Amino acid sequence: MTRIDLPPEIDLPPPDPASLTATGPQLAAGVWRYRGWLPDVEPVSLGEPTTPLVPLDRPGPSVLAKLEGAQPTGSFKDRGTAVLVAWLRANGIGEIVEDSSGNAGASIAAYAARAGLRARVFVPETASPAKLGQIRAHGAEIVIVQGPRAAATDAAVAAVEAGEAVYASHLRQPAFLAGTSTFAYELWEQLGRAAPDAVVVPLGGGTLLLGAHRGFSRLRDAGLIARVPRLVGVQAAACRPLADAFDSGATDAAAMEPGPTLAEGIRIARPPRSPEILAAVRATAGTIVAVSERAIGSALRELLGRGLYVEPTSAVALAGYRLLEADRWLAPGESIVIALTGHGLKTPGAIDSLLAKGRPAGRR
Repeated sequence: MTRIDLPPEIDLPPPDPASLTATGPQLAAGVWRYRGWLPDVEPVSLGEPTTPLVPLDRPGPSVLAKLEGAQPTGSFKDRGTAVLVAWLRANGIGEIVEDSSGNAGASIAAYAARAGLRARVFVPETASPAKLGQIRAHGAEIVIVQGPRAAATDAAVAAVEAGEAVYASHLRQPAFLAGTSTFAYELWEQLGRAAPDAVVVPLGGGTLLLGAHRGFSRLRDAGLIARVPRLVGVQAAACRPLADAFDSGATDAAAMEPGPTLAEGIRIARPPRSPEILAAVRATAGTIVAVSERAIGSALRELLGRGLYVEPTSAVALAGYRLLEADRWLAPGESIVIALTGHGLKTPGAIDSLLAKGRPAGRR
C-alpha cells in the first residue's frame, strides 16, 4: 500500500476560447497546440502529432477510432508526459522516479532524456520486453520488481521516501492530467468543434478518462460545447476494481488481487484516483464495464483484421463497445469515439501468441 498522498492541483489558465489553440511552426498540431490552456512552462516536445481519427466501418452508430499509438513513443501517455516533464523541469527537478507496467515508463524515459532529467523506472516482472527495451534505450535506469504491478509502486514509493528522487507518478501527478486533457481539445477540433456523444477508453489508472473529463469540462465551461460526452471506462474482468465499485454504487474502489490478462496496461489493483474516476463517469451519465479475455482477444483480432496494429490493452475499449452495443446502451446514430491507446509494436509477442492459437496446426 502506497503512503504518499496525491499532490495538490496545479494552476492552469482560465478556459478562455480565444487562447485555446496556438499557431506557428512548432504549434500547428499536437499537445502544445493547446499551450494556452496548459501550465505556463517551456514545452518539452518530441513532435507530438494530431493523432488520426478513423472510422471503424461498422453498421449502426457512427464509430470512430482515435489512434493514440501514433504518439512519439507509441502510446497516449506522451500527452501527459510531455506536460509533466516540462512542469517538473520548470520547477527545478533534475531526477525522477516512476513506476509503470511499461508504456508510462517508456514515455517518461524518452521525455526525461529530451529534457535532460535523470529517470529511474520501477517495473513489474511481467512487463513487456519491448517496453523494457524502450525504457533502456533512452538511458533510464530500470528496476525490475518481483510480484504484481502494485509491488513496483511500493518499491518506487520506498525510494522516494528515502529521499532518492521526486515521484513523477503518472497516476498521481496533476500535470500529467493537464496533458491528457489535450485528447479532448484535439478531438473537439477533429469533429468540427463539437463533442461526440460518448467516448470509450481502456480503464486502469484512469489517466486518459480523467484527462478527457477535465478537457471536455473546460470546453463546456468556455461555452464551446453544451455538455461533456458520456464517458465509458472498460476494464478486463481479471482486474475490475472500478467496474465492481461502479456496479455497487461505491464512491471508492476496493483493492483486488488481479488475475492474468492480455490487457497488461490496465492491470492496476487499486487506482489512486478511484473516487475521482467514479465521480467523473457518474457525472457524465457514463458507465464502467468489464470484459472477458475471450472478448478482448476477439476485439483485437477484429482490429488487426481492419489494419489497426494495436496492443491488446487497446482492444479492451472495442470489446467494451461491443458489449454496450449488444445491450443497446448506445442509441443508433450516436457519435462514438473509441480510444486505441497503444501501438502493437509494444507487445508483438503477445499478439503473435494470440494469433497462433487460431492457426491450423503446422501453418505459419
